[in-house]
Amino acid sequence: MVTGKDKRIKSAEMPRALPEFEHIKRYWDNSRAQFAAKILPGEYYVTRTDELIVTVLGSCISACIRDPSVGVGGMNHFMLPMSSNTAGSWDADGLGASTRYGNYAMERLINDILKNGGSRRNLEVKAFGGGRMLAHMSDIGKRNADFIRAYLETEGIRLRAEDFGDVYPRKVCYSPVTGRVLIKKLRTLRNDTLLQRERAYLDEIEHRPVQGEITLF
Repeated sequence: MVTGKDKRIKSAEMPRALPEFEHIKRYWDNSRAQFAAKILPGEYYVTRTDELIVTVLGSCISACIRDPSVGVGGMNHFMLPMSSNTAGSWDADGLGASTRYGNYAMERLINDILKNGGSRRNLEVKAFGGGRMLAHMSDIGKRNADFIRAYLETEGIRLRAEDFGDVYPRKVCYSPVTGRVLIKKLRTLRNDTLLQRERAYLDEIEHRPVQGEITLF
């Protein structure tokens, strides 16, 4: 049993988040006896310490990326907007809102890993999600999965493991230090918070201007 005193000790010992990620919710995971950062749609997190990164995916995608030689890595959580002429494909010229948005989501994560000591040639990627979750949008999860495969192939980054599709949400727990990923498919949901969150996120990115270019280190 965790007492109030134990919680205070754990809080005091929580590793410091990198400056760009102090807004991300972090907590003590009793079941795994580890600190964890929880990311929501549109967020990403990078760490150099031994902590988990956790998210729950429906139609969205998460890429878990790390440089195992220096122990730095992170995870993102994103979805492609539907209003695109590119059908979720990726191309080097970055044409189409869907392409540019997905490119931006991946490069933000990769760029921060490189800024914190990672090397592009050492990156390993595991990717998950893309379920058939949103009514009347049965292909959006597949488009997200197709995008990330095409992006990584074009960029010459190896996809070491994947778990896409199906009709169930996934809880993903990732350790950038070890590279280990735990996937739990959620056969039942207590409420519709996940679906509401993904619908709101999709509506937001449909009306948000596409971000500008990012220069990779």
